[in-house]
Amino acid sequence: MTPRTAIIRRPIDLLFLAFFSISILYGFLFSLPEGLGVPVSADSPWPPLRALHGWAVAEEPAHLNPPPNLIAATLFDGLFQAPILLFVVIGLIRQRPWLIPVGLIYAGAGTTNMFFYFVQTFLGDHPPPNLGYYLVFNLPWLIAPIALGCRVLFNKDLQP
Repeated sequence: MTPRTAIIRRPIDLLFLAFFSISILYGFLFSLPEGLGVPVSADSPWPPLRALHGWAVAEEPAHLNPPPNLIAATLFDGLFQAPILLFVVIGLIRQRPWLIPVGLIYAGAGTTNMFFYFVQTFLGDHPPPNLGYYLVFNLPWLIAPIALGCRVLFNKDLQP
């Protein structure tokens, strides 16, 4: 068995760890409740979605009255992606070989989900009014799964 390198000495994995930790929280606090029908509104019963209302009005109005594919994307994020990212984080920290298939599954699923999310955003009734601002906040959710897929596929430190 090859010796493991501490996560503190793996800056790319630290970036993944930070981003995926935020993604897990976002999935459970925002995406899952929205997918389950809690409204994104100024008077939402769920405080995180009440806080998201200002962003939705300004940048992503589709969240105010989400179409079915946006509901599916938020449910997928909260029910699949956030839980699988818990395993990805553990696999990254401990450099486990099972991270390879789990990471590749997440990479494919996360990339596909963002593809449909972007199609809804750009071709739907309410495209983002400020494209640059929108992309800064949403493109990382497309880039991170692809980068993780490359990391687990081409790095030798996960080999058993």
